[in-house]
Amino acid sequence: MALIHCNFFSEVLKLSTSMYVILPQHTQNQIGMQGTVKKDKHPTLYLLHGLSDDHTIWLRRTSIERYVANLGLAVVMPEVHRSFYTDMVNGYNYWTFISEELPEIARSFFPLSDKREDNFVAGLSMGGYGAFKLALSKPYKFSAAASLSGALDMNVERLLDGPLSLREFNNIFGGIESLRGSENDLFKLVEDVSKLDERPKLYQCCGTEDFLYQENQNFLKKAKEYGLDITYEEGPGAHEWSYWDQQIQRVLEWLPLEKSME
Repeated sequence: MALIHCNFFSEVLKLSTSMYVILPQHTQNQIGMQGTVKKDKHPTLYLLHGLSDDHTIWLRRTSIERYVANLGLAVVMPEVHRSFYTDMVNGYNYWTFISEELPEIARSFFPLSDKREDNFVAGLSMGGYGAFKLALSKPYKFSAAASLSGALDMNVERLLDGPLSLREFNNIFGGIESLRGSENDLFKLVEDVSKLDERPKLYQCCGTEDFLYQENQNFLKKAKEYGLDITYEEGPGAHEWSYWDQQIQRVLEWLPLEKSME
């Protein structure tokens, strides 16, 4: 594998930002693991961080580079700060950045496939929200998405009781009235995508001791009600990296990579 720390300028954000990129490399003499390349243009997983993290976190808390070594899969890990992957009311346009600009920039730098069947997105907590938002909003761009302990039901009381202040929430979304039924409401996006012929496959997991467990149950019920193709797993675990390190391996097993390699 090749690991690249890429610093670049975003025209959308009007500032310099960073991403880590893992690229497949065919190796035979590397001790301890063997790398694989299966296509000239690599299938790509956009791997999103949580609220208190940055683009380095998946590399620091898991063995993601080792997990993907034999899959022929590129991994792009961008930075969006505490934006909730949203064009913030008072802040930066991180939704436009992550959904439009980032894939184009990454493909201009690296040999990444632009085919729908080769593009996937996953994330934890805030990143789980971002992953489902991307796939449900852009089903013609992403064939599969995974949420690990995602903030999927945007329970305002729960968020304000923990990681977000009211001021920060309002700076991001403009208030609860602006959030409900908008492009930032995953429940609304579920209803919209259910009307389309092309829908992404979804994978959702949450630990039974996670403070977002009930919110995940609410989303699962909604997705099933509207007939989405969703795989759900739960088990012992809280909102912590020991659980996410385990589950990202399950995500990689679940991804429809065989189809993308055909």
